Amino acid sequence: MSTNGGSTLAETYQGNRVSQERVVSYAQLLTGETLAQRTIDKLGLEISAPELQSHVTASSKLDTVLIDVQVLDTSPVRARDIANTLSDEFVAMVRELETPEDGTSPNARVVVEQRASISDSPVIPQPIRNIAIGLGLGLVLGIGLAVLRDLLDNTVKRREDLENITKAGIVGSIPLDKERRKQAAIAFESDNSPIAEAFRKVRTNLQFLAVDNPPRVIVVTSSVPNEGKSTTAINIALALAEAEHNVVLVDGDMRRPTLHKHLDLVQPVGFSTVLSGSASLDDALQETRFRGLTVLTSGAIPPNPSELLGSLAAKKLLSEMRAHFDFVIVDSTPLLAVTDAAILAAGADGVLIMARFGHTKREQLAHAVESLESVGAPLLGAVFTMVPTRGSGSYSYGYYGDAAVRTQSVEPKVGAKHMAPDGNPAQSTVDESANTRSL
Repeated sequence: MSTNGGSTLAETYQGNRVSQERVVSYAQLLTGETLAQRTIDKLGLEISAPELQSHVTASSKLDTVLIDVQVLDTSPVRARDIANTLSDEFVAMVRELETPEDGTSPNARVVVEQRASISDSPVIPQPIRNIAIGLGLGLVLGIGLAVLRDLLDNTVKRREDLENITKAGIVGSIPLDKERRKQAAIAFESDNSPIAEAFRKVRTNLQFLAVDNPPRVIVVTSSVPNEGKSTTAINIALALAEAEHNVVLVDGDMRRPTLHKHLDLVQPVGFSTVLSGSASLDDALQETRFRGLTVLTSGAIPPNPSELLGSLAAKKLLSEMRAHFDFVIVDSTPLLAVTDAAILAAGADGVLIMARFGHTKREQLAHAVESLESVGAPLLGAVFTMVPTRGSGSYSYGYYGDAAVRTQSVEPKVGAKHMAPDGNPAQSTVDESANTRSL
């Protein structure tokens, strides 16, 4: 676009300024309805003026008198024709607007600097660019979501968090095994899987917590349900029995007992019936298919579990079982649900608390530890349960193969009285020699 030249430098400069100011108005004129309708009429297009307007953009370059016109259409030929016809009609319209009434030369004129041509490739879509942008946005979004999830995730996933919250060591990490839900008890005499070895490690760590006087009455609990508490209690007991210890597993959960289901035992006679005086300990104890493991099921569900567990009879019963067995493993209720677990823990040698990877919340675990501290129950350590075998915080286990000769381990044998077949204590035995066995 240009105006009539001036006779002096000042007039020429003023003319250029006027042209630049008019460019802004003319850019709006290019996208107006009037020019769109003239173009439609010229080309015989079967679209409305507003529809054509939506396909046209016009922009002026800063400090110039140039206007760029862009037309988008599904047909490259039609896009070219619309752009060229629109430009021609625009030139004619400006001529009409700028020509004085007396017919003298127009004050300003517009010329087409470059006519439109068919593009070699479509402006949109641009697959390569779109894919690159999509991948970039996806990567940024994925990283952002991962960071946000970690910031909002308050579950226990790191060993350091578990140790800091419990203020105790980690006795073991149990890998996630989905098949174990169907069969909780591990046949240790024939199982060399990573999960079996993990429980053997828990067994060894328990026995070396205090070599001269290891804990023998151990309560297994958790913060909330579904943290692997009962499965862990069963397999700790079985791992101890595998090491030739005489073990009794007690179902201390009188509200939602499960041990009888996992071990195919009778439920009605058990812990609660002995405490209420309805049965003797000898009558309530049940042998299992696993050598060295005896079970005291929970018995009939009482109306007052907390009162029964806090009674003098409960303390005497635990002492009686301590006298007859090497280890007493008690599967209790979760700590935050009811007070039963804290009551049992107060009369035990120590407590093992479960923390399920990615499930147990930090504040839940902290409150559970506080409830143990409030009754003076010694916390032996924590067990990390259902740890994934891959990914952050995953469980790792190195092994040379089932066919290899396995390393011998030395474990202390706890001396204790053993229950004779007739129910009377057998002769007290203490094995001073090391119990060496192939693991």
